[in-house]
Amino acid sequence: MLKPAFVFSEKLPFYVKRLILFGALLLLFSAEILRVYFVMPFPGSQVRNTVSYAYWLDQSIVWIRILTLLLLSFALIVVFKSGRTWEKILLPLVLASYAVVFFVFNFRLQADTIFHQPINKSFTVAANSDMEKSKLIIGVVIEGQAKAYPIQLIGYHHQVMDTIGKTPVMITYCTVCRSARVYSPVVNGKVESFRLVGMDHFNAVFEDATTKSWWQQATGTAIAGPLKGYTLKEFPSTQLTWDAWLRQYPGSLVMKPDTIFMNNYFKLEDYDRGTMQSSLVRRDIVSWEPKSWIVGVKNNFSSKAYDWNELVQKKIIQDSVDRLPILLTIEKDSTSFHVYDRRVDNSVLSFQMTGDDLLADDKTRSSWNMDGVCIAGLLKGKKLLPVQSYNEFWQSWQTFQNKPKIYVGNYTVIK
Repeated sequence: MLKPAFVFSEKLPFYVKRLILFGALLLLFSAEILRVYFVMPFPGSQVRNTVSYAYWLDQSIVWIRILTLLLLSFALIVVFKSGRTWEKILLPLVLASYAVVFFVFNFRLQADTIFHQPINKSFTVAANSDMEKSKLIIGVVIEGQAKAYPIQLIGYHHQVMDTIGKTPVMITYCTVCRSARVYSPVVNGKVESFRLVGMDHFNAVFEDATTKSWWQQATGTAIAGPLKGYTLKEFPSTQLTWDAWLRQYPGSLVMKPDTIFMNNYFKLEDYDRGTMQSSLVRRDIVSWEPKSWIVGVKNNFSSKAYDWNELVQKKIIQDSVDRLPILLTIEKDSTSFHVYDRRVDNSVLSFQMTGDDLLADDKTRSSWNMDGVCIAGLLKGKKLLPVQSYNEFWQSWQTFQNKPKIYVGNYTVIK
């Protein structure tokens, strides 16, 4: 079977044989490197719409390797039979360098080889937790059970599978976007498992185990693969300090650190405060810069961003998003924020601050706390409904929301 190949190779001009060799090597090196380059934060890799190329390379890498290795086998025979001495020396060195590239890009630079899932996932009650009360958590309540997931932990893992009540959940966080999302991992009636494959426009991307589709963390939407366009169900979640969460849910469970990853958690120790030095996660103090903090609110098909600096300064912002009247307020810790629906008993209320972490509505002068509960006055016992909101980098919100609006003073601007 090999004889025709040898006869065919003898008839080819030597420069053509060299082209085949160099072409095969170029394809092999490019496929290995670009497959990872497109989905990791290398210079220039996240600014263009390259996820379709990355997905094709990832799904096709096996047959690309087989094809190029077959071409290389043919070229190797030619080179060692008719090649010059320097070519016979150089070719093994090039192949050795490919082995290095293969190892580095497959076992060192891929996302799921850098960020791992917890091996020993466990929870404890507040009384047994030694976590600082000022640490930020993602809080979720389902079927009456409350659980808290420290951002310092989830920020490293990027996603953690869990069950709240009897409901499976997927807790996700992207540190480069500062985006927290909680999704149902149920896809086509089956509880799916996911792995981190990298990022697209600096947002984490996960791959499901069954269809190999790729899912965007910020939206929960499949952006490549057989399920492209499908969106995961999102569960309500909130971001605030552990202390503020316990005030509402003193019986909450909290995720414990996995001691295997303590060094990785330590690297995110300053992430909560936005004081890390990495340009990928460091906060821009000036408003409306790429890494400026915002509060994002969605309602129906509209979304709006509110400047974090303005909220901290004013303590209270009242506005509406697609006809939904909302109240934004922040606690005296300047960290725990809340967004509420201002409608109570078919009336839209307006509020003002009356003291540390206390509000009063202009209609009845009733007193309200930061948990949205009326604690004194005519409306005592009433509760404002929470509105899903996010603390996020402006760059992320602007990228993944459709025509996002921004609130500046008392004005709304389409950015």
